[in-house]
Amino acid sequence: MKRSLARELAFKALFQLDFNNGDDEDKDFCENVAIEHVTNENIVDENLINSDKTLKEEDCQYITQVVKGTRAKLGEIDEIISAHLKKGWVIERLATVDRNILRLSIYEIKFSKESIPLGVIINEAVEIAKWYGTESSGRFVNGLLAAIEK
Repeated sequence: MKRSLARELAFKALFQLDFNNGDDEDKDFCENVAIEHVTNENIVDENLINSDKTLKEEDCQYITQVVKGTRAKLGEIDEIISAHLKKGWVIERLATVDRNILRLSIYEIKFSKESIPLGVIINEAVEIAKWYGTESSGRFVNGLLAAIEK
């Protein structure tokens, strides 16, 4: 599976955890996102998923690592986001999609042990924001991530 698709699935898992206030924290992220991935016709390329509808091991490892890592560093990540918001804005006011794309991206930029080029992280975050967010989500995510890295 392409890393960009695995990143999208990790975003979906983070979105779900945020939306459910972390109630699903102990669920198997790979099982949940694989099932949704296979049933979502907008994204599906069934050749990317094993015949038993599970993700490949390396994809599961990546998704689990970034989701659990993001959740473990959530306080620090949210502080970084909050420090770059306009006066009067709080992180809870952000759209759930935007907030979780930012969380995932900041985790990969600041805390991930993998060396992923900054441009790749930002570009893929913007693409996910355009796909799942509002009309202005892509610009917002791009601007905030660029400001964080200055």
